[in-house]
Order: sequence, then structure tokens, then C-alpha cells
Amino acid sequence: MSQSSAQRRLAAILVADVVGYSRLMEADEAGTLADLRERRKGIVEPLVREHGGRVVKFMGDGVLVEFASAVNALRCALDLQKRMAEANEELSDRQIVLRIGVNLGEVVGEGSDIFGDGVNIAARLEGLAEPGGICISGKVHDEIRGKLDFAAADLGDVTLKNITRPVRAFRITEGANSKSSVEPRGPADSKPSIGVLPFTNMSGDQEQEYFADGITEDIITELARNRGLFVIARNSSFTFKGTAVDIAEVGRKLGVRYVVEGSVRKAGKRVRITAQLIEAATGSHIWAERYDRDLEDIFAVQDEVTRSIAAAVPGQVESDIVKASRRKPTESLGAYDHYLRGMEIVNRWRNDDIPQAMAEFESAVKLDPTFARAHANLGLMYIRIWWQTQAPQALEPANKETELGVRLDGTDSRCLGIRGMYLLASKDFDGALDTFQRALQVTPDDPDLHVMMAYYLVWTGRPNEAIDSSLRATRVSPLFLPASQREAIGMAFMMAQRYEEAVMSFAAISSPDYYVHVWAAGCLAKLGRLDEARAQCRMASEHRPDWPADDWQSEFKNEADRQHAGELTRVTMDALRDGL
Repeated sequence: MSQSSAQRRLAAILVADVVGYSRLMEADEAGTLADLRERRKGIVEPLVREHGGRVVKFMGDGVLVEFASAVNALRCALDLQKRMAEANEELSDRQIVLRIGVNLGEVVGEGSDIFGDGVNIAARLEGLAEPGGICISGKVHDEIRGKLDFAAADLGDVTLKNITRPVRAFRITEGANSKSSVEPRGPADSKPSIGVLPFTNMSGDQEQEYFADGITEDIITELARNRGLFVIARNSSFTFKGTAVDIAEVGRKLGVRYVVEGSVRKAGKRVRITAQLIEAATGSHIWAERYDRDLEDIFAVQDEVTRSIAAAVPGQVESDIVKASRRKPTESLGAYDHYLRGMEIVNRWRNDDIPQAMAEFESAVKLDPTFARAHANLGLMYIRIWWQTQAPQALEPANKETELGVRLDGTDSRCLGIRGMYLLASKDFDGALDTFQRALQVTPDDPDLHVMMAYYLVWTGRPNEAIDSSLRATRVSPLFLPASQREAIGMAFMMAQRYEEAVMSFAAISSPDYYVHVWAAGCLAKLGRLDEARAQCRMASEHRPDWPADDWQSEFKNEADRQHAGELTRVTMDALRDGL
């Protein structure tokens, strides 16, 4: 490009892409192409003209549009999604669903085309949007603040591929009836949203940290059982652990209206718990209480805190689950102590710690053989061993412990979810689906359950639904994505043949298991990035030298998915052999 022909200018860029395009083309190529042409002529081009934009180019299943105004760009994006949804109501299949990214930045124009980071950022933001959704940059958000009636979820500073600096990003969650330009990140509905900060350990003994964390996690779990509340997951709430916090900032980052904070002091056979419910935006204390009790009353205190919080939220009616007196998870404080220590280890998500966690759960069930969650989590450790090694002998104790956990407490969503993972590993797909659905009826916003469901959907040939399930988990845990969630969405992208996005998801896992490196290698080989694929193979070999002997197709229910997995394995092995 010559300097004389290049023109730099500030522009608002809209990039849109069709969700599941490859799947639509595979199902009905002629019909899909006809639908796309109809949508372009009947919806996209007229709306772009109406809002003063210019279609730069159509790119297969996508479109690049330039506007002189960020306001007009977002108005066009909102109208596009509305009109596309209306058009989809007339179709039983072949629905055309868009993701849209909008950015404001400098572009370089030559002829009718445009280039530069302004365009690249818009394209990357499109990938962050939910199906049927819109993602905008912070620059767009700043420009349109107060000029349009909309609500947006603040995603914070995100790292985008091939973009040097992090970019502030927002997901549009509502197009109307918003008094503020930024609303909570939770679902755009009327449910009160709550974040529970990790309770401070006031015992003066660092060894008691696990106890304060466990009390917090149990309160989060019990609040989440209330279908009338939207409760942020532990993973995100605990990102504030050990830091001085500003409640308004916590509310903004978590996207919640209310924040719970408190402290725990354990001394001998006594425990003191303080808790307070705060309205994040104003800092007003809605409810506060202090409990000085015998340690054996700890479960009653947790129950009272949970019910008090639910009752204190304005307009909140307690559900039957929360109204009911909480059944003690165990009569043995010693068993509960071992359970909390085990959960602290589990939440580290380090494979080397699995034997230590197993020992704590085994100690818990020895002290109380009726402790349902201890049995379920012991079973989870065996499932994780199977996941890493594919050793069939790990499934027998997993079956015993997870089945016992559900038998002891069939209303506990964690016991149900872990049992579902065992059934999935055993390829009882119908049983797994039924169990996951039962768990989600109890705790509909549990991010771990949505990730478990995503694995089920991947293994049963529904990767696009798996992506949606993973995104629902992200809404409940906006600040922290555990390795399991990144792995699930990476596998979903992989099986949807969205290899670039799969590689990005796998790369974000801090300590991936060997099989993640293998899957990443297959995606990279499909993208023609053979040197990177070989590097992933070498990393897999460092974890497990005999990995090529594994049957990489056996996990999937459908023959088409098994063939796809086999093809990924083949290109991986070809790349590895060619590099020797």
C-alpha cells in the first residue's frame, strides 16, 4: 500500500458474523446461501443505509461496515439483531444468528477497503459477543454514554489476539429501559443480584483460612439454591480475597446490586461470625448481624445468615428451599473440618494435590459415613484421575462414591452434578442429561453445572449449544474462568470447527492436562500452523509420553464426531512425524 493512496481516519467499525455457519452449510448449503442473500438484501443493506453507514465488504458469512458515528453504529447493531430475531421467528431451522462487534478507532483506507487496528479490534470483539448479541469497545461506550438508552455488562480489560494492549470491552445486555449506561453483568431480568466476598479470617491463625473460606462457600451455595436470586459464583467473588475493597467498585466489577461481606473468628469450641448486606451503588447497609455461638451450631448460623440475606433484599420473597430449615450436612464437626480442608485443595485445581484432597474426604466419610458431599467429592477425585489417565479402574470407585452421595442427598445439586459427570464418563448419556437437569432445577445459576452440561453437549454432538452453556457460566462468574470452563468451551469451539477460537481458549489454561495440548495441536494443524502444532505435541509428551496410544475418538457419542476427532488426531500425528 503506498503512502499516497492510504488515508487515515477515525471511524466506527461494525463487524458481524453468522453463528454456526459451517454447521448450517453442512446441513443445507443451497438453502443457507439463499437465506444469507435474502438477509443481506432485505435487512443488512437497508439498515446500514438507514443509519448512514457503508458496507465495506461481505466476507463469506460476515460483513464489515463503516460509520462516521459511534451512535449510528450501535443503533444499526441493535436494529440488526432485532430484525434478524424477527426474521428467525418464521423459520423452524436454518436460523441466521449474528454476533456483532463495534469499535471506534483509526483505520487506514485504500480505495473502498479499510484496514488497521480499528478494524481488527472490532473483529475480535465480535468473537466475544454472545449469539444474537453485541460487544463494544470502551471507546464506543464512552462516546455513546448518555446518548442511547441501553445497558451493558462491563467485561473489564480483555486481551485480544494480535492486539498489543488490552482493550476495555462491554457486552450489550439490553437496548431499552435502562437508566444507567452500565448495569449488572448478570441476566437482564428482575432477579436481585448478589456477590458474597470471602469472609475475613479473624482467628489470628493462618491455618484457619480454610474454615473462613468454607463458611463463605457454603453461604454462596445456599443462596444460589434460591431461584429468586442471581448469585455470583465463588470463583469470581474470591478474586477479591486478601485485598482492600471498595464496595461500589466490587459491585461494578461483579455486576451486582448487593454485596455481602463478613468475618469469621474460630477459637476453641466457639465461633463468631459477622455478616452484612450492602447496596453496592450507595454503600447503604441493608442488614447486619453478629453471631456468637458454640462451634457445633455452625450450620444453624449459616442457615440464619442465608435466610436473613434473602429476606433483607428489597422485594425478595424467600423460596421454599430457603424457608426450610437447612438439614445439617453432617453431625460431625470433625468430618466437616476435613471436608472444608478437602474443598480448599480442590479449589486450587492442581492435579498433584488430588491424593491430598482424597485423604481429607476419606477422613470425612470415616467420621461420618452419611456425609453426602464428602462421598460425592471423593468420587470427583476418582473422575479427575480417570480424566487424566483414562484408567478404567478409576471409574469403579467413582461410581460407588457418586451414587452413594446422591442416595444420601438427592436434592444436593453438587452431588447430582458430580454423579452426572460419572455417568458421562461411563457413556450413559441419557442418565447424565437427566442428572444434570435435576441439578439445574435445584441451582439454575451454578456455573459448574453449566460447564458440566457443556461437556455433555460437546460429547453428544451439540457444540454450539455447549458454547452457549459455557457463556451462561461466564455470566455467573465474570471475573474468573476456571480451567474446566476454558477447556469445555475450547472443546466446543474445536468440535464446531472454529479452530482459531479453540486454540485461544486452550492457550488461556494456565496448567493444561496433556490431552488439552493434543487437542490444541490438532486445531493448529488444521489451521496450517504446523510448527506450533508440533510444539503442543512435545508439551503433551512431557506430561504423558505414551499419549499417541490413546483412543481419541471414543469419548464422542456420534459417528460424525468420532470421525472429526479422528481427523484431528491424524493431522496431529502427520505434523509430528513430518517434524521428526
